[in-house]
Amino acid sequence: MKNRTSKLLLFFTVLITLTATLSWLPGTTPSNKIANATMNPSSNVKELLAPKKVVFIAGACSHGPGQHEHNAGCTLLASQLNKQIPNLVQATVFQGWPPDSTVLNDAAAIVLYMDGAEGHLALQHLRHLETLMKKGVGLACIHYAVEVPKDNGGPEFKRWIGGYFETFWSINPHWLAEYKSLPTHAVTRGVKPFTINDEWYYHMRFQDNVTGVTPILTAIPPASTLTKKDGPRDNNEFVRKEEGRPQHMCWVTERPDKGRGFAFTGGHFHKNWGDENFRKLVLNGIAWTARVEVPKNGVPAPPLLDAEMMVNLDQKPCVKN
Repeated sequence: MKNRTSKLLLFFTVLITLTATLSWLPGTTPSNKIANATMNPSSNVKELLAPKKVVFIAGACSHGPGQHEHNAGCTLLASQLNKQIPNLVQATVFQGWPPDSTVLNDAAAIVLYMDGAEGHLALQHLRHLETLMKKGVGLACIHYAVEVPKDNGGPEFKRWIGGYFETFWSINPHWLAEYKSLPTHAVTRGVKPFTINDEWYYHMRFQDNVTGVTPILTAIPPASTLTKKDGPRDNNEFVRKEEGRPQHMCWVTERPDKGRGFAFTGGHFHKNWGDENFRKLVLNGIAWTARVEVPKNGVPAPPLLDAEMMVNLDQKPCVKN
């Protein structure tokens, strides 16, 4: 143990001379971080090695049984992170926005899994989130959480996660997506090509020219996804012009403020979390968003027991407050 501590201290002594390496750490400037490290290297080693705090915010009961299971999904993903990479991540879950929102101030990443549009929980907290994003806090959005109104949340989400679901531009069909190949990226480590049915939103409103956005899941939606009448989320003239072209259902971005964004448009069906590749990709994405070094083979995603999948499901039909 003593030898390991000595090696860590030596390693840290080298690190503190690398301003660029330390520049992403939240809360202080690189020069201050170096000064603090010089004064108390042991405490800073602990800081660097401490698990990153990830806060999940789950939305309320929504849709039918097994659909939009926000609390169960967040709890499942958080428990897997805590179980599989406890030395790297410490995840907590709030059902609804935290009453004391200061719990987000020291988070490395925030995960939103909730209904979106005009009722998106984040809309009442955009100013606070803006402050956190400028500090380099990561943001991950799953399924409906990628949708915000065009003029209220749209500009922010486009900056924070690289793109969002815009009504009368994006659509939300259910279809069998075939992800035949995956890019080389930390988020895809250990993930194999997979095919799965979900409500895969596509034709997102990305940053101009998709600047700074790295697609992770890309497929060509079938023509059957464009058969509905025009509507806010069903079909539109713009998406029809893209028929037969590849669309991106998951992407990441690295912001100028050093923060990271991750978006995943699947997640309608709770049962899909039982798919190893589906789940591993999202676990990797959340870890990456928290600036964790994703393991070589990805975050472990062993088969789940039925009991694990059934925990924390909402009682449905939902009761309106």
